[in-house]
Amino acid sequence: MQTLKPKKGKLLIAEPALTGDVSFNRSVVLLAEHNEEGSVGFILNKPLDFDISDLVEEIHVPFQVFNGGPVEQDNLYFIHKVPHLINGSIEISDGIYWGGDFERTVELINSKEITDKDIRFFLGYSGWASLQLDQELSSRSWIVARNDYESDIIKKSTIAFWKEKMIELGGDYLLWSNAPENPALN
Repeated sequence: MQTLKPKKGKLLIAEPALTGDVSFNRSVVLLAEHNEEGSVGFILNKPLDFDISDLVEEIHVPFQVFNGGPVEQDNLYFIHKVPHLINGSIEISDGIYWGGDFERTVELINSKEITDKDIRFFLGYSGWASLQLDQELSSRSWIVARNDYESDIIKKSTIAFWKEKMIELGGDYLLWSNAPENPALN
């Protein structure tokens, strides 16, 4: 298997051995930034039990909110694929963007100009200090993969996304695709 280097826009897939980490067990993370100062990403496949209208009273559309990671879980973040509608967005890669004008985003959601296929909200983010992600990659906690879905990653990444990635990786990973999340329950 070819080993890719971490880079913004790439996916981090939690290795099956990462079972003791509550935040990252069976996670697929989209890297939004990766440089010598550190890395930032958002967990794509961990939906929470409430929607955006529970958090932002001005929003009247029930978009699902996801656990973005263990850092700053009292802050709301979003990725999207409509930079032509949301000013101030930062390109991650391949048609996927991070953040932007939140007030305008609220207006666009309420007027249904943006749908849940265009945007994804997260509480918190995943963050790594300088060289921390490199150390975790060296200890085989993560697999770096291309984001073959580009901007469609928003609608593609469901709760079963990690299992799908294990099947795609094949080989020994196939066994893990059907293993219970808690091996003690097997």
